[in-house]
Amino acid sequence: MTGRDPAEAHRAATPLELLFDLTFVVAFSFAGNAVSHAFAEGHWRNGLIGFGIAVFAIVWAWINYSWFASAFDTDDWLFRVTTGVQMVGVVIFALGIPAMFDSLEQGDTLDNRVMVAGYVVMRVAMLAQWLRAARRCSGALRRTCLIYATTLAVAQLGWVLLIIVNFSIPVTVVMVLVMVGIELVGPVVGERNAPTPWHADHIAERYSLLAIIALGEGIVGGAVSLSAAVEEQGWDWQTWLIAITGVGLTVAMWWVYFLLPSAEVLEAERGKAFVWGYGHYLVFAAIVAVGAGLHVVAYYLEHEAHISELAAVLTVAIPVGVYVISIVLLTSYLVGRILPMYLGLGSVSLLVLVIAAVAAAMHAPVAICLVIVALAPVVAVVGYEARGYRLHAAALVDRAG
Repeated sequence: MTGRDPAEAHRAATPLELLFDLTFVVAFSFAGNAVSHAFAEGHWRNGLIGFGIAVFAIVWAWINYSWFASAFDTDDWLFRVTTGVQMVGVVIFALGIPAMFDSLEQGDTLDNRVMVAGYVVMRVAMLAQWLRAARRCSGALRRTCLIYATTLAVAQLGWVLLIIVNFSIPVTVVMVLVMVGIELVGPVVGERNAPTPWHADHIAERYSLLAIIALGEGIVGGAVSLSAAVEEQGWDWQTWLIAITGVGLTVAMWWVYFLLPSAEVLEAERGKAFVWGYGHYLVFAAIVAVGAGLHVVAYYLEHEAHISELAAVLTVAIPVGVYVISIVLLTSYLVGRILPMYLGLGSVSLLVLVIAAVAAAMHAPVAICLVIVALAPVVAVVGYEARGYRLHAAALVDRAG
């Protein structure tokens, strides 16, 4: 475990990494189901807080493992066993998400003990991985591994304290931010000391695979909405529209994500990895939120949601807007400047979402509103494929020059 070759040819995600990602399907599903229930009841504040905490913790844990594996994965028996321990931690974490949401509804304390317990299991395994790498590496890279290990160990004391003591919500949030800040010292200081040998193509693929997994929530949410529509009114034009829209929205969001020139830019400018890597939090959160929003629409169609039609549509439209803006910002960051094309496509997409909200406010059928929402990422795709790709390619050439 002395570090892999960052220029290794044909580097791809391993079967173990794909298996590891499947545990995050469970975590995303639990978070999406919990927030959709909260939103359907009109509990916006609690839903946003709970969802933000859950998805942030999920993505945070995934990021640390994925970058480590990109740099040090040996795929031997010890690495596999340690990864298995982390998978157990992810499942434990996921099982604690409903209790955390319930505590937000019931009182002033945040019951995140099971979630934190799962996180501690993940971090113990991750700490062992960094110490193992430190033992095998030498010189500056060894110091980097020890920096990562030290920050994880210090933060671990705080995470354990959160399990033992039931703090109020404000205190818990402050402690979580402190612990996250301590863990963030690892990549900030460690990578400046001596960068780990992560692989640009490999890490870009890993992020794209997690995006696809998160998009699976959209497929599930669309299927749930369709089932609710069929149960309510049978197969008519609205149910057909919902069926097409659920898949179409997911495909369009997938298409937009793969407009990111991640691998080619990261390979040339490795210093952009930090903002690119952590900036994906909004991308993943927005994707999962879209699936949750489609669940809310299903509750509305079943008359189980205590919210207006406009509110139900906005649970899908707002995360789609956040997703489009996030992709525009990340693309602009990678290219090195904000092109008028990006601003134009992003602005038109947001305008489409506003039209969908206005239609919902005027009590247009939900199916029509969802079709309009789905057109937002479609606009970006069509604009890019019609002409934008030339400007995009030229901007990449200018950046390289």
